[in-house]
Amino acid sequence: MGNNSALGLLKQEAAVPMVFLDEDTWQLNIEIPLRGKTAQLQYKYLLKNQDGTLWAEWGNDRVISLENSNATIVSYDTWNHAGDFENAFFTTPFQEVLLPKRKGATKRTATGSHIFRVKAPLLQAHHQVCLLGNVEPLHHWSTDQPLLLQKKKNWWEIALDLKDQPFPVFYKYGVWDTAQKRFIQFEEGENRILPTFLKQPNSCYFLHDGFIKLPNTSWRGSGVSIPVFSLRTQQSFGIGEFTDIKKLADWSQAAGLRLIQLLPINDTIATQTWQDSYPYAAISAFALHPIYINLAQVAGTKHAVLLRPLRKVQEQLNNKKAIDYEAVIRVKLDTLRKLFEVQGEDTMADPAFKTFFQQNKHWLKPYAAFCYYRDQFGTTQFKNWPTASIYTASDTDQLFKSGATRTKVLFYAFVQFHLDLQLKEAVAYTHKKGLVLKGDIPIGIYRYGVDAWVDPSLYNMDWQAGAPPDDFTAIGQNWGFPTYNWKKMQQDGFAWWKQRFEQMSYYFDTFRIDHILGFFRIWSIPTDAVQGVLGRFVPCLPITKEEFQRHGIYIDHNRYCKPYINEEVLLELFGQQQFQVKEQFLIKDTHGAWIFSPLYDSQLKIEQYFEAIQKNPAADRLKAGLLELQANILLFEEPFSNGSRFHFRIGIEKTWSFRQLDSSVRGKLLELYHDYFYRRQDHFWYQEAMQKLPFLKEATNMLICGEDLGMVPHCVPDVMKQTGILSLEIQRMPKDPSQSFFNPAQAPYLSVVTPSTHDMSTIRGWWEENRTRTQQFYNQVMEQWGDAPQFCEAWINRAIVVQHLRSPAMWSIFQLQDLLGMSESVRRLDPREERINDPANPKHYWQYRLHMNLEDLISNREFTALVRQAITDAGRVQ
Repeated sequence: MGNNSALGLLKQEAAVPMVFLDEDTWQLNIEIPLRGKTAQLQYKYLLKNQDGTLWAEWGNDRVISLENSNATIVSYDTWNHAGDFENAFFTTPFQEVLLPKRKGATKRTATGSHIFRVKAPLLQAHHQVCLLGNVEPLHHWSTDQPLLLQKKKNWWEIALDLKDQPFPVFYKYGVWDTAQKRFIQFEEGENRILPTFLKQPNSCYFLHDGFIKLPNTSWRGSGVSIPVFSLRTQQSFGIGEFTDIKKLADWSQAAGLRLIQLLPINDTIATQTWQDSYPYAAISAFALHPIYINLAQVAGTKHAVLLRPLRKVQEQLNNKKAIDYEAVIRVKLDTLRKLFEVQGEDTMADPAFKTFFQQNKHWLKPYAAFCYYRDQFGTTQFKNWPTASIYTASDTDQLFKSGATRTKVLFYAFVQFHLDLQLKEAVAYTHKKGLVLKGDIPIGIYRYGVDAWVDPSLYNMDWQAGAPPDDFTAIGQNWGFPTYNWKKMQQDGFAWWKQRFEQMSYYFDTFRIDHILGFFRIWSIPTDAVQGVLGRFVPCLPITKEEFQRHGIYIDHNRYCKPYINEEVLLELFGQQQFQVKEQFLIKDTHGAWIFSPLYDSQLKIEQYFEAIQKNPAADRLKAGLLELQANILLFEEPFSNGSRFHFRIGIEKTWSFRQLDSSVRGKLLELYHDYFYRRQDHFWYQEAMQKLPFLKEATNMLICGEDLGMVPHCVPDVMKQTGILSLEIQRMPKDPSQSFFNPAQAPYLSVVTPSTHDMSTIRGWWEENRTRTQQFYNQVMEQWGDAPQFCEAWINRAIVVQHLRSPAMWSIFQLQDLLGMSESVRRLDPREERINDPANPKHYWQYRLHMNLEDLISNREFTALVRQAITDAGRVQ
């Protein structure tokens, strides 16, 4: 497909089929009328599989200049597979920051019958691509004076006149050292060939030769991961701020790191309580969180006097071991309103603000309106607002016109303007230090946020996203977010996602897709359930009633699809409390079987009941038992299937209901269960992912990393390899169930290796959690004899960091806590205080903060040198 009507105007559905010539070659002949003196043809290739899946090659850099000529133009191209390692080096972080800018040493030949183009992203700054071959214009393979190519955007290029030369022509690319004026090496592999059919009169040939054949895994970098809120500097205000990123960049550069990874930084203010500390529950996918603003920078010298009364409270908040979220956000918002009173009018008249507002109004105006209503009505649950419960653009526009509300909504735009300024300043500073910033895109949106208010049709509001049971929690996870309505999003070419990526690209060079498995299928929990264990994958191929029958299983709806309750189950779950359960929570049906009372016939109703009564250990045990009893089922009937299609509950073998089935039935059920979860969905989920990920990846030039942990379908690694998305490899969470630990030395190149994430304990914390696992790791992975030390001593922590640094993976990224753990003198005393999040606790308070100022870390040259030496020894300092 291409930018000409003869090639479908870059629309995939209008792409022109090619003719198959042989196993290596496809051909297409087209006529293009030239308009004007010059024109450009931009095009790319697609591959259509037998199942209809459309697969596009990577990149948008196939461009041919069609000068006003009647010559036949032949483009002889090499398919650019998105999964080729070299494509990663043409993404934003490498092109803008990490790789040196290069220029060719010679000008392009003005005329020529054959134009050679090749990509070579990993050349050193003083190296240049050269061309050698077996004919006179190619200097007969002479390495003394090879032809030097010119760098033109992504390509190295040279034009030669070969029309009078004997064909076939044999040639190779090589590397020339411009500093020492000498030939370095030929590319690897067999000679390239210009076949005889590429020599015709009155023809011009463009030869897109793909990538130069040189080692493509030589670049390896390292990075540090920490949330913005966890940073601590002498200028902080009880929490890390965007301006503090510059101090982190200073230390990271000195330590030899090339990347800083952050958690989501979007606004999460929903309840005005500590529960808003959860960074993945953003009320806007676009707006930045006001808590990260630096008040002094907003005030400037002109209004610094307004901040003087805050010095004492600032000192008190800074001295706290952890973040006091509610105190910080309250002080900052109150102060921002005072600053807006004295600065607002001037800011609104500032051309920079007007430009910011105009460029971002598609999300900024709805966000400001939402915040106005939230604060006016005291809730983000827009369905309960007395007015504007349904979003309309006209109502929002009116808020910005009316004198009574205009100032109020512009306050939120004022805050976002300053947040944007401060973050972009930190980004520019980080880039100057030779580092890139990695962001984090949550898999979900907040149920009561701006995005759901503006266009609820993009989301399945009757489902909750989560995760099945895993090493973190036996009951699964319920994140509460609505799931995405992918079919609706696809109708406009994923416009919402493209806008989201564009916004991310203003601040980040690369990003992590949180729970990328959700693009294959998402764990979906009904809104009347509380625990993740009552969810199922959506979309998912069901098991039909006929399939069960063919296996000799006849579905009794009450037995399989309702909570199974009998005397034995009640005694085991509740003991003496069973009598209270029977009296208060259960009734008997017409057949004399126990069922839940309509007042408590869902987990949500049970949860709401216990939230309303006084908490005590007995009530907690009773609640836990009732929730487990609600989950004591085997199958979910698919809605509107009239009893013909079903889905398995996860972990049926652990339920009381399953254990009390006949042994022959249990065996047949498990056979279908394993087919359902581990075999039948693979191709279906592959197709689902391929309908989304290639299009989303094409929407941005940022480097994309996927968080592919959890219950990983077999098709996931293949899709990520094909799309060139980096995987995440964690030593204590091997993807191979036959392994106890993942070996970082076996990581694929397109991956990120890390010993821990924010959802896990740090290296030191993990060492103390499970003595048996620690001992196994100490003997088998670290190859040490004897008993493992009780605590993770500094040498152990260093050894684990070094293991990851020496991995072949492109990136080795560490939580800052894990790097600090390499030194007894700088690390925190109690490793349990280093953990950022506990996924098993849905009410976790995200308040972790560094125990030391970044200024002190920067001044500790001995520790910085320790980190840098480890990185240097591993070959990761570029």
